[in-house]
Amino acid sequence: MTTVNGNGDGRSGFGLPRTERYPASADSSDAQRLAVLADDATIDLAAEREASGIDSVLSALDTSLIGLDPVKTRIREIAALLLVDQARSRFGLAAARPSLHMCFTGNPGTGKTTVALRMAELLHRMGYLRRGHVVAVTRDDLVGQYVGHTAPKTREVLKRAMGGVLFIDEAYYLYRAENERDYGQESIEILLQAMENDRSDLVVILAGYADRMDSFFASNPGMSSRVAHHLEFGDYSLDELVAIGSLMLGRQRYRLSADAEIVFRDYLSRRRQAPRFANARSVRNALERARLRHANRLLSASGCRWGRDDLMRLEPADFLASRVFAGGPPARSQSAPG
Repeated sequence: MTTVNGNGDGRSGFGLPRTERYPASADSSDAQRLAVLADDATIDLAAEREASGIDSVLSALDTSLIGLDPVKTRIREIAALLLVDQARSRFGLAAARPSLHMCFTGNPGTGKTTVALRMAELLHRMGYLRRGHVVAVTRDDLVGQYVGHTAPKTREVLKRAMGGVLFIDEAYYLYRAENERDYGQESIEILLQAMENDRSDLVVILAGYADRMDSFFASNPGMSSRVAHHLEFGDYSLDELVAIGSLMLGRQRYRLSADAEIVFRDYLSRRRQAPRFANARSVRNALERARLRHANRLLSASGCRWGRDDLMRLEPADFLASRVFAGGPPARSQSAPG
């Protein structure tokens, strides 16, 4: 189990307890924020939005993730709903807190964990989560191997996740209908109770393959009824994968030579059709291997002196032949990415 992106301060972006926090302009007093407005008053939603700090989160989402336009649109819609709900509360138009539990479906490497981190940050800034951290778990972190072991494990995870987001990857493994002695159902029942009773202090995000999540929800209607938002993470196009690679290299101060760009693009085109392709993860793995070969190439060249650009530039020689290239390496190079 891993815990990520937590600041643990238990306060909202304005330093107020979560249940008392309203967005407001920077020069407003706490009393003004909490006061109910008159019926004929007006409110500047643009100012409320700026004060909430959500634009910085949405901007970071755009810059850190290539593509995923439908996912980003849905997140903006959720942010808008929450912002308007808070504005309505300023007029005494209080409504029940919307359900924020979610399901992320898609293949590996499509950005589900990254979006969960941004969502936690967004909800924290808007005052809907008091900590804004993410606790990422799988079945092994929740389900025990013997009688009496599952409940304490699940409750301990929930305790750590309170005030933030509990991200359950491959959530369908919690339910194993073929095994009557499996303890996953006990964990599901505890999770269901927490999702209902603690929804003001906890957001649960279930993640996994779309078809398996559909089967999971069909077998657990109580879980399905508690999840309001379903976000589908599609596979990346070839151009998006190339852009992801460029983004990754730029962050680490590397670049591809003109010939290496052709080799890398050709690799990605073929790798997408191969088994166990994992989108951005496969891009990252290919570039990590290239960095290893780049370092070995420089160190193996005795008597050479290397400049700054040499230390940054990846060449076709840094992308070795791979089983992906069943038809042989690309024409412009004698090698291809692994």
